[in-house]
Formats: sequence, C-alpha cells, structure tokens
Amino acid sequence: MMPQLAVPPAVEAERVITAVLADLRSGDHRGVVVDSPPGAGKSTLVVRAAVELAATGEPLMIIAQTNEQVDDLIDRLAGKAPELRVGRLSAADYRPSSRVTSHQNVRVAAKAADLSASAVAIGTAAKWATVTEGRWPWAIVDEAYQMRSDALLRVASRFERALFVGDPGQLDPFSTVETGRWAGLTWDPMQSAVAVLLRHNPQLPVHRLPVSWRLPASAAPVVSRAFYPFTGFRAGTATAERALHLTEAGPGDAVDRAVELAAATGWALHELPARHTLRTDGEAAAACAALALRMLRRGAVAVSEQAPGGAPVTADRIAVGAAHRDQVAAIRAQLGEAGADVTVDTANRLQGREYDVTIVLHPLSGRRDATAFHLESGRLCVLASRHRQACVVVARAGIGELLDAHPSTEAPQLDVPVKFPDGWEAHQAILAHLATVTHPGR
Repeated sequence: MMPQLAVPPAVEAERVITAVLADLRSGDHRGVVVDSPPGAGKSTLVVRAAVELAATGEPLMIIAQTNEQVDDLIDRLAGKAPELRVGRLSAADYRPSSRVTSHQNVRVAAKAADLSASAVAIGTAAKWATVTEGRWPWAIVDEAYQMRSDALLRVASRFERALFVGDPGQLDPFSTVETGRWAGLTWDPMQSAVAVLLRHNPQLPVHRLPVSWRLPASAAPVVSRAFYPFTGFRAGTATAERALHLTEAGPGDAVDRAVELAAATGWALHELPARHTLRTDGEAAAACAALALRMLRRGAVAVSEQAPGGAPVTADRIAVGAAHRDQVAAIRAQLGEAGADVTVDTANRLQGREYDVTIVLHPLSGRRDATAFHLESGRLCVLASRHRQACVVVARAGIGELLDAHPSTEAPQLDVPVKFPDGWEAHQAILAHLATVTHPGR
C-alpha cells in the first residue's frame, strides 16, 4: 500500500472552517460551537463568518467579553470588509480607540436603536445585556468559554441563531464570591456559556480548529499534550520556518544560558534555588526582568513565515506573565526605563494576545502549597501559549515535589462535569518537558 501523504495544515484548517460555515448557512441548528486552540485563527474565523452572514442581508450582532476584544474585532472586520456598515455598541462614556476611529464605516452609539442601519453591531456581553428591545437573526459569541452562563442567559433572547467560538483550554469564568451553592446545577452561572449550552443542547454540532498558527513546532505538541489531551492540534509551520537568532554577545551567565537555550529549542527553565517565599518574590521578579532585558541586549531576531529575512524582537514583542497583580507590579519596577515597552501582565489579561518571546513566572514558584487557583490548568495554558518563538519559565526548584505532596483534596461534588485536563497533570507535563530541554537525557 502507498503511504498516505500528510494533509497540509492550511488544507486541514480550511476543511473545518468550510464545515463550520456550511452548518451556519444550513439553518439546521440554532447554535454551532467552534473550539479553538491557542492561535488557531479564531478571530479570523469570526471575521470571515461575520462577512458571510452580513452578505445575506440580515443584520448580525457580535458579542465579545471585553472592550479590547470589541475594538480588535471592529478593526479586523472594518479592514477586511470596508463596504460593511459596522456599529460599535458602547457605554455613554466610552471613548473610541484609534482602532475604531480609523475606519469611516464604523459608527459608535450607546443605544442599539441608533445602530439599526448597521449590517453588524458589536458590543460586550455586559452592554448587550442592557438592550431590552430588538432581535437579530444571527449572533456570533466570541471568547465564549470566557463568558459566564448567566451572561449568555441575559442576551439569549436577542438572537435566533448563533456561532460560539472560544478556547476550551484556557481560563474559565471567575468570581470573587463563593460559588459552591451552584455547583452541580445544569445552569451553574460559574460554568462557561458553552458548557451550559451543550449540557442543555447536546445535539449541537461542535467543530475543532486543528492548527495553531501562533505556536511554533517546538511548542504546539507540548501545549497540545498538556492542555488538550483529547482533541489535540498541530503547528501550522514547520521547524525550519521559525528561528530565533541572537546577534550580540553576552556575558555567559545563567541568564544568558537560559536565553540561548530558549533561542535554540523554543523553551528554557531558569531555575532559582528552592525556597519558600512571599508571593511577591523579589528575586524571581528580578530574574523575569533580567531575562527580558537580556533578550533585548542580545539583539534577538525572529525568522518566521511572516518575516523570512528576520525581524528584530523589540520590547513590544516581549511579554512577561505572572499569576498575581502584585507580582506584575514587582516585575515592572525591575524592568525600569529600559524595559518600559515590555508587556507585563496577569494571565487573565494576556489571554488572546501573542508575542515573539514570553517569560513566565510559574504560578507555583516558591509556594508552600498547591491551591486550586495556582493549579488551574487554564492559567498555565495561557502563560505557556502566547509565544511565536520561545518561552522561558522562571521558577524556584522543588515544584515537582510540591505537586507530589499536595494532591487534590477538594471534596467531590455531584453532577459537576469533570474538567480536562487535570491541573495537577498539566503542570507535571510542562515540568517534564522543561526538564528534558534544560537537562537533556534526564
């Protein structure tokens, strides 16, 4: 028998997108769900679907979760289809960003009625929840796994059919209040909109985008195994298409070695001595800042399918991620003026963004215990999947022993769907890979 040739990533991705759009056009289902791994072209799909649905002549509403996401979608949609009239539904005190004002076909209004002439109206879920009149034949819900189910309930009466697009492997909706009272209920507001939708409508079609165009070949298999064990995805680029070159010499210290290893393999673990620390670990914050500054000092150049000749990794193409805002503040302070343009933020705020190089302060670094917050697989998934070239993890030694000493002790709850992957297992998978890169042969 002749061996079957592998399907090119672009062809495989296009097949799924074609099937999604066919399901939408058929009208056989009130909802269509699309699961997207990191960097799989989710926003591109949303824009493409919006253009096709708007072409039918029927008005369309798009629901995003944050104002940043709304403005990004408007910029993409208005740029892709300048002939479309796009409405930006916003609060009365909203000040349009340049991404909105740069397009003449975009109108901003605080009332949905004032956008009746728009082919597409876009707003946050919170803003759409204030709309009490009007009904749209179509809706697209972007970042649907970030949306709480009660937020979907508040806007569901505004549309007839919807496309739900999101990443199931990243952070779930969160709350600052105790949520145990709703655990096990099929309409639990702390479940994502998609989780509750599918529990009540299991017949709805679910498509899965199979390719990540962001993650390089060195990262896609690692992230896929750790956080998407039952669906999986692959990189859209081959190993030879991405490279990170360091054009300046360095002093050869531990920071240098981590930077060089990340450039060579796509990953590196910068390990600090084992120690229990305060949550704001000054030494770890300093290490994160030093790595970012060293990457700039070494003159990193990123070669990719977008820049075959190489493009400088400037400060705005580097991000540092942490679990807590006080850690973010400490890292920012350490970066100083030289690193003023480096992005430093929490996993929650980095979600959906991408960079050439990321430095990650491991959520369990220096801790005495492994809490549910720090073990959550989605948090580590976000931090480990923002990069196009390389990721350096900063952590104190002993995390593996910490995980072994703190298995899950939470009381099981009846009728609560099991979430995969398990946070404990996902953390171990990432640590195991970092060990093989940092200590070959282990």
